[in-house]
Order: sequence, then structure tokens, then C-alpha cells
Amino acid sequence: MVRLAIVVAEFNYDITRLMLQKALEHAKFLGAEVTYVVNVPGVYDIPMVLRDLVAREEVDAVATLGAVIQGATKHDEIVAQQAARKILDISVESGKPITLGIIGHGANRIQALERVEEYARRAVEAAVKLARRKKRLEEAKYSGEMVYID
Repeated sequence: MVRLAIVVAEFNYDITRLMLQKALEHAKFLGAEVTYVVNVPGVYDIPMVLRDLVAREEVDAVATLGAVIQGATKHDEIVAQQAARKILDISVESGKPITLGIIGHGANRIQALERVEEYARRAVEAAVKLARRKKRLEEAKYSGEMVYID
């Protein structure tokens, strides 16, 4: 069983609350155990808790959820790009899957609401698949023939 943590940005909570509901439903459907749900103020703050979560034995993977809505300036681009970069860095450094379920940048509120289910489900599904495949890869032994991990 995959033990999954979920980090949720509170900014645009009308959207991210729905994302969390969909993520929890999909994790249950996939047979994953959600061990932590951590709320953070905004998408930019997500990386602050990731190192602590991936260091925990009871976390195999993390799904991040958030919505970065387009404003009058390029602030949304900065927030989304910097958060995504750091999320990927922490995933690679830790060796644990951390998936990106963050809507935006460039999305307006209506577009974000339309993407709630898609982004939440994809983030959870990717986290669970990656965790399972990493485990299979760690257990695999090369016997002179191609090893296919699916």
C-alpha cells in the first residue's frame, strides 16, 4: 500500500478545498493510505513542508494541490514557476515522488474551477503510480533479460 501525504494551499481555498475532496476520494479509490494532509498558506509555501514530509518513513509520496489565479501583474507566473522548480528539486533530492497538482499560472477563476477534478486526480494518480514503480524497481533483479517496470 502506498502511504500518501497531501499538501494543500489555502489561498483560493474555494478551489483547493474541492481539490482536496477529489484527491482524497481518488486516493481511496486507488487503495492508497493518506497519512498526512498539511495545509499551507499558499502555493509558494508548499516547499517549506516537503522536506519534513519526505523525511518521514510513513510517507512514500506527496501530492501537492493549489491554484494560482492570474492577476493584473506577472506575480502568478513567479509563484507557480518558483514553487514548481523547488517541488521538483526536493523530489529528486529525496528520491520520493512529489507530484504537481497546481492549477495555473495564467488560469482565471472559472478555468481553475473547471480543472479541479482533473488536477487533483492526476496529482494523486501520478504519486501513487510513481511510488509503486519505484518500489518495484528497488525490488527488481536483473537476470540477463530486460526488466519492465509497470
